[in-house]
Amino acid sequence: MVDIAVRSPKPEWLKKRIPSVQACTEVSSLLKDCQLHTVCQEAQCPNLAECFSRGTATFMILGDRCTRSCSFCAIRHDSPLPPDEGEPQRVAMAVKALGLRYVVITSVTRDDLPNGGALHFAKTIRSIRDQMPNTRIEVLIPDFQGSEWSLKVVMEVKPDVINHNIETVPRLYPEVRPQAD
Repeated sequence: MVDIAVRSPKPEWLKKRIPSVQACTEVSSLLKDCQLHTVCQEAQCPNLAECFSRGTATFMILGDRCTRSCSFCAIRHDSPLPPDEGEPQRVAMAVKALGLRYVVITSVTRDDLPNGGALHFAKTIRSIRDQMPNTRIEVLIPDFQGSEWSLKVVMEVKPDVINHNIETVPRLYPEVRPQAD
């Protein structure tokens, strides 16, 4: 006789609904039409469909090519193109089209720019404020190679949240991010 174990139901928090394909397609189309990048797409995030189906994304400014080559990151490492001067306005248009009340803006690292992209962050924040004054803005900034001036440029336009990734602990820098200190 075979003893068949009775399975208990899985807890609700473990269950995931399949995201809406239509909502994902709408966000993807908007981003493509506006010629915008998201960290979701470029870093191959496994939660992309979940975010897109809720009508949100983490916008990635300053192109899709990073000047660093961190071993843990899926963002393309290559010589970047010059900053796209129309990008801040297109990000604001996408934020408005999505009706976002909270937006996260990040970027590739641009060590090739004297300000590390701080001026582009500031332009993007101002463009969003012009289009959607009540939208809260969080920026996830690169290290700007330690430039206090670049940090002040971003702080002066008063994003609601300034954030920075610390990808790993110092003892692992040589292995996963040798350019860190």
